[in-house]
Amino acid sequence: MQGRMVPPLHCFVQACGIMRPIHIPLALACALICGFVFVVISWGLRELPPLLFTGLRFASCAILLPAVGFNRPAAWRYILGIGLFLGTFQFGLLFLAMSVGMPAGLASLVIQSQAFFTVILAALLLGDRPRPRQIAGIILAFAGIAAIASELPGGGSRVGLALCLAAGMSWAVANMLMKAARATNAFHLMVWMSLVPPIPLALASWVFEGPAGFQSLAGLSATGWFAVLYNGWVATLLAFGIWSYLLKLYSATVVAPFSLLVPVFGMSFAALLLGEALTPIKLAAGVVILIGLAMTVLPARKGAPAAIAAGD
Repeated sequence: MQGRMVPPLHCFVQACGIMRPIHIPLALACALICGFVFVVISWGLRELPPLLFTGLRFASCAILLPAVGFNRPAAWRYILGIGLFLGTFQFGLLFLAMSVGMPAGLASLVIQSQAFFTVILAALLLGDRPRPRQIAGIILAFAGIAAIASELPGGGSRVGLALCLAAGMSWAVANMLMKAARATNAFHLMVWMSLVPPIPLALASWVFEGPAGFQSLAGLSATGWFAVLYNGWVATLLAFGIWSYLLKLYSATVVAPFSLLVPVFGMSFAALLLGEALTPIKLAAGVVILIGLAMTVLPARKGAPAAIAAGD
């Protein structure tokens, strides 16, 4: 296989062959958690405005700081930067996108544009020259996104698509910062950076969404609180903890194929639980984007590095 393209399915089967049997369900659970969260976000947005919802997501993580300790895992500049770009901007923009009409299933797919933006930023800022296969994957994926845009109705849905792409770019910037941070403990870094988003998001919510959102907290249903806590404790901390644990045991090449399942789970759950229609154009565009994502994050040959498209 040296020097030849490795089919994505072969990479996935190969990864399952390398992993210990006990770790394969963990990797699948991580992808499932991150795919299901888009449905949970939709449920939460029925009761909470998007900026306040995002702030509550990270406030629920920040309150666990005493449990992980007060020794900073990275320099303050990285904690602040990651908190702003990953927490405030990425998730704030994603929640806004879904609140104005971006379907949950498509959001789970389009947000993976972070992988393409990460490759582009790494080339521009770090001099990491992308492989021809990655360039082709990026072009293919954005062609799929353009096909999705052509079928979305005008107005909110297309604005949502633009916001979702902006969220992907913000995530890519956060990826650069996380690489530069060289954190002593990646899980602790997630808790520490969660201190940052609640304050700017609460202020933005008060200014742009009004005090009514804060007043609605008193009457928030069990589903609303489930949405907040699932986003914070399950999708942010548990899933990231599992992912970080697997990356300590295996190379990125082994773990990366499981990230491709996130939009598959996301679109499937959205169709089953939210009734989102998957038209032939959307399905075809989704397949094209997934192929482009596979070409970008999976190695072209054995031993080649893989770019990780981590879950939400």
